Amino acid sequence: MSQITPAQEWWSAAELAGAGLPDLPGTKRKVNEMAQREGWAVLPGKVRRRKGAGGGLEYHWSVLPMRARMRLSAAPTQALAARPDRGEAWARYEAAGDKARSEAQARLNAIAEVELLEGAGLARSVAVRDVARKLGRAEKSLWNWLAAVEGVALADRLAFLIDGRAVRTSAGRRVALDDKFCALVRSDWLRPSQPSLTSCYDRAARVWLAERRNSKVPPLHQVRRWMQANVSEPTAIWFRKGEQALRGLYPAQVRSKAYMAPLECVQGDYHKFDVFVRWPGIDKPVRPQLMVWSDVYSGKLLAWRLSDTANSHTVQLVTGDLIRTYGIPQSVLIDNGREFAAKAMTGGTPTRFRFKITDEDIPGLLPLLGVHVHWATPYSGQSKPIERAFRDLCDRVAKHPAFDGAYTGNKPDAKPEDYGTRAIPLDEFRAVLEEELAHHNARPGRRSEVAMGRSFNEVFNEGYARATIRRATDEQLRLWLLRAEGIRAKRGNGALRLYDTDYWSEWMYRIAGEKVVARFDADDLAAGLEVYDLSGRYLGHAACLEAAKFIDVDAARDHARKRGTWVKAQKAEAKAARELSAAEVAARVRAASGLAPDAPLPEAQVHQLVTPHKAAPKRRRVLSADEQAREVELAARVMRLEEHRARPADPADDDPEVRFDRARALERAVAEGETLTQAQAAWLADYQQSSEYRAGLRMARRFSAEE
Repeated sequence: MSQITPAQEWWSAAELAGAGLPDLPGTKRKVNEMAQREGWAVLPGKVRRRKGAGGGLEYHWSVLPMRARMRLSAAPTQALAARPDRGEAWARYEAAGDKARSEAQARLNAIAEVELLEGAGLARSVAVRDVARKLGRAEKSLWNWLAAVEGVALADRLAFLIDGRAVRTSAGRRVALDDKFCALVRSDWLRPSQPSLTSCYDRAARVWLAERRNSKVPPLHQVRRWMQANVSEPTAIWFRKGEQALRGLYPAQVRSKAYMAPLECVQGDYHKFDVFVRWPGIDKPVRPQLMVWSDVYSGKLLAWRLSDTANSHTVQLVTGDLIRTYGIPQSVLIDNGREFAAKAMTGGTPTRFRFKITDEDIPGLLPLLGVHVHWATPYSGQSKPIERAFRDLCDRVAKHPAFDGAYTGNKPDAKPEDYGTRAIPLDEFRAVLEEELAHHNARPGRRSEVAMGRSFNEVFNEGYARATIRRATDEQLRLWLLRAEGIRAKRGNGALRLYDTDYWSEWMYRIAGEKVVARFDADDLAAGLEVYDLSGRYLGHAACLEAAKFIDVDAARDHARKRGTWVKAQKAEAKAARELSAAEVAARVRAASGLAPDAPLPEAQVHQLVTPHKAAPKRRRVLSADEQAREVELAARVMRLEEHRARPADPADDDPEVRFDRARALERAVAEGETLTQAQAAWLADYQQSSEYRAGLRMARRFSAEE
């Protein structure tokens, strides 16, 4: 049988390394070492200079090892015999990596060029040689690719051109490991303490060798590849980092603000600055807290106030500032913190997550104004876009050069070197904060969905001019003020005193001595009070009476002028209220007293005696001489009894035998017909019921019977 000659006779070292032939190395360097070791270059007619760029040597296929020569001669037949079916081919393509898929696409493009040249009239061998020269590929490789897709549909060729070596060495399929050993490593690794894979592997190896002395422990790199192939990222995060980290793995919800309008939704939250501030009335420096309402559509910060702690009172006051300046928002986005979920703010909202919800809850400020409340997800900064503004304030306010030395750091282990060396006065901090908040709203170049390079102010003002704004009535504007229950007005003029400040207006004499309810702004006590009665009816405004200097003549004159004007107005009102003078009233009274005297009563013809009521007092009966004597004797006996009760107790009365003998003597007196006093009879009756008397009586009868 004649020897079958392969389609490619001469091979370079690079082509032999890439052909994947048996008994041949897989790299060009190793092939050259093998050729030098076996002396291919000295065999006559078996080596030649390579033509083209790069040069080098080419070896005849007959110098190759026997199994490599057999593979070359039987390549077409073996390719057809080992070809997988269509489903298996696409499964291999799916299991391959991006590099193997790119190589398969390059092979498909090379085959397409060969077929294009064949269609132009060239022989296949010439077409293969030209394409191989153009692409820098080995002709043998092109022949192998053509054989691999022989008889395969055009749509499936890509799957059949995948390099088999890439599939065999893919992750999780390189080495068959013992599942029990890998499960032991995996169970140790999937723990919240997050141990390293190396330590888990070492512990598993000790256990494995102790339990199975003759078993071989697979190398660490194979176990690492097995873990990557068999432990998904969500599983690893769930066991090692917890549920919150697993939630973060899920993509955040994309929400559009393009179809919103200003005040359609505002968001509120507290931010605690990392700056030490000297707060009035507090000895130690505090980190002030900023409560702010921000427009969700534009991102503009609308209203804000500072406080030393997060509380619902400040939230209520800032809400009033927002409503008074911009109008009533349609909805609000807040979290379930105590300061926002307080009943004064959201009472009556059915979806609150704090405090007990009852049918008797008084509606809070937001429900009374018709504002819909949206509750943000707790511990989720993505649910509240205002957190992005707070991050900006951390950099531009807390780290402002005016606060150098007062910055505390954003966490305990990030304190600056000058920590605690300075505390900023509140007025100075407030001035810098106001300036930075104004710059925050006016800064151009914003990249939000609706800003498109404009500032927050420009976006808000443009939409605000087109939006429908709900304005609050005077009564609604007073709802946001804080309440002071049960303030009693002074008896003389009805003035009120709150936080060492006096408040009075001309109408308040009508509430002198009464208890009222006052609403006030805690940050602006000089603005006055809004006064209500205890039933909630509005009475009026009480102005603040500012204390003047003791020797301030101008203030005294102004006060005297105001008092004179008020007295004059009250006199005019009093005169208008009195329509008749005293003389006119007296004259009309005298005229009314000139009526005719009453006529004398006629004498009754029939008289009837009325039977006295049984509860009516009885007429006292006159006692006879004998009855009077008995009364005197009874009174004397009562006096003797009282004297007997009043005399000191005889110590002998504490002796049980004495008490028993006394009872027997009284019994003999009764048997002989003598009459006992009421006290003696009562004592005897009580003593005869005692266990002491019964015991003494039994003893007396026993001894008398024995005698």
